[in-house]
Amino acid sequence: MTTSLQDGQSAAGRAAARDSPLAAQVCGAAQGRGDARDLAPGPWLHARALLPPPDATRGCAADRRKKKDLDVLEMPSIPNPFPELCCSPFTSVLSAGLFPKANSRKKQVIKVYSEDETSRALEVPSDITARDVCQLLILKNHYIDDHSWTLFEHLPHVGLERTIEDHELVIEVLSNWGMEEENKLYFRKNYAKYEFFKNPMYFFPEHMVSFATETNGEISPTQILQMFLSSSTYPEIHGFLHAKEQGKKSWKKIYFLLRRSGLYFSTKGTSKEPRHLQFFSEFGNSDIYVSLAGKKKHGAPTNYGFCFKPNKAGGPRDLKMLCAEEEQSRTCWVTAIRLLKYGMQLYQNYMHPYQGRSGYSSQSISPMVRTKFLNLQNSLVAMDFSGQKTRVIENPTEALSVAVEEGLAWRVQITIHRSQPWFHHKISREEAQRLIIQQGLVDGVFLVRDSQSNPKTFVLSMSHGQKIKHFQIIPVEDDGEMFHTLDDGHTRFTDLIQLVEFYQLNKGVLPCKLKHYCARIAL
Repeated sequence: MTTSLQDGQSAAGRAAARDSPLAAQVCGAAQGRGDARDLAPGPWLHARALLPPPDATRGCAADRRKKKDLDVLEMPSIPNPFPELCCSPFTSVLSAGLFPKANSRKKQVIKVYSEDETSRALEVPSDITARDVCQLLILKNHYIDDHSWTLFEHLPHVGLERTIEDHELVIEVLSNWGMEEENKLYFRKNYAKYEFFKNPMYFFPEHMVSFATETNGEISPTQILQMFLSSSTYPEIHGFLHAKEQGKKSWKKIYFLLRRSGLYFSTKGTSKEPRHLQFFSEFGNSDIYVSLAGKKKHGAPTNYGFCFKPNKAGGPRDLKMLCAEEEQSRTCWVTAIRLLKYGMQLYQNYMHPYQGRSGYSSQSISPMVRTKFLNLQNSLVAMDFSGQKTRVIENPTEALSVAVEEGLAWRVQITIHRSQPWFHHKISREEAQRLIIQQGLVDGVFLVRDSQSNPKTFVLSMSHGQKIKHFQIIPVEDDGEMFHTLDDGHTRFTDLIQLVEFYQLNKGVLPCKLKHYCARIAL
C-alpha cells in the first residue's frame, strides 16, 4: 500500500513537472527529503491541487493563440502615412543623442552682495564651493586674484557674520537659512583668512596657550600651529570670557578652556580639574560667528563678541554668546576653533587655493584665451603722439620720463586721489575701523579718509599688531606750493598718491609698510 502511494505520487509529480515550473520545484523539494517524510502527504499535493489539469491547460492556451491570430488576420490593413520613418527592427527610430541627458548636478540661483550693497545673481550647480563662487566672481569682474577674496555669511537679524570656508558647499549653507530670515552672502577681501599660517605669533599669545602634556623647552608659534593640525596632541586655549546666560539678558565673566572635544568653563575660579569643568559647546555641528553689533543687539559688555550657532538652529535662543576683552583675544579664540574644527582641510585650502569642485578657476581658462592675453601684454609699447607722425619710443629712459611727466600733469589737473580704491570719502573713524576689521587685522591693511575734525586734512588708518592706528596727514606750504606730510614736513609729497606709494615701499615713521588697501568693490 505504501509502495503504490509513493509510485502514484512520483508519477503525478513527473506529469505536473512537465507542465508547470512551480509544480516541478515543489515536487523536487518533496523528493529530496527523507523516506519518513515521503510517506506523509507533502505540501506539493496542495500545490498540485491548485493547478489545472495538464491537458486542459494546453488546450486553453492553444485556443487563445488561434483566436488571437484570427483577430489579427481579420483587421483591415492601414496604409503607412510616413513611409520614410520605416526602418529595420534591429535599429532604433530615435537616436540616443536626441534624448536629453540626465544632469545629476542641479543648478540653483544665488545672490551675492558686495560692500556697496550692489548684488549679482549667479546660477550655480549644487556642489559649488565657496572658493568656486569667489573664483567665478573674480573672472566675471576681472579682479586680480590674490587669494584673499572670501565669501561671508551675514545674518542681519542677530547681527552675526562668519567666513564661509573655501571648501564648504554654498547650497548647504543656504539650506540652513529660514524662509523668513533676510540672510545675505557677501563677497569681499579677507586678508586675515589664512594669515595665521604666515605669522602665527600674532594669533596665539603666550598667556592664552597651555599644553595638556608636559613639554620640554619653549614652544614656538609655528609648533603650536602644527599641534592644531595634528591628531595626537593639541594646545589648550584658556582665558576669561563674558558669557550670556541662557534665556537672560545678563552676562557673566567665566574662565573658559578650549580643547579638541569642545569648549568648557570652570565652575571654580581658574581650576582645570575635571570635576570643576562643565561642557559649554561643541563645534562639530556648530559654526563660529563674529558679532557685529554685540552691544546694541545683545547688550554685550564689549564690542569683541562671538558665538556658537548650531547648523540647524531655530532662533536667537539657540545662540551661545561670548564676549572677549580685546580684539586679539577674540581673534585667538576664533582662529583656534577654526583649526580644531577643520584641521588639515584649512591648510590644504591655503596651499591649494584652486582645488574646487566646479572648476571655476584661472586654470580652466582655455589656452587660446590665455595665449591671446599674454600676447596683448607683451605688445604694450610706449607711443609718442605729440608730433605730426606717431612714433614708438624705444629708449626706456625717455619712455619713463614721458610717463612721469604725463602722470604729474594729470594729477595737477584733477584731484586724482578720490578715484583711488584706498581712498574713502567722508567716513567716520568708527566706519574706518569696521572696514579694516572686516577685511582682516593683518599688518599693513590701510585706507585713507577725510578728517572729520579738520576738513582740510586727511587721515591714514592702518592695522598693526592686531590693533588699528590712525595717522593724520598734515598739509604744509612751501614757496606757495602745498605738500602732504606724516612727519612734520621732513618728508613731503605733492599729492596723496605719492605719499601712499612711498610708504608702500618704505616704512618711514609708520610701524610697518602699507601692504593691503581696504576697498569697496562693486559687482
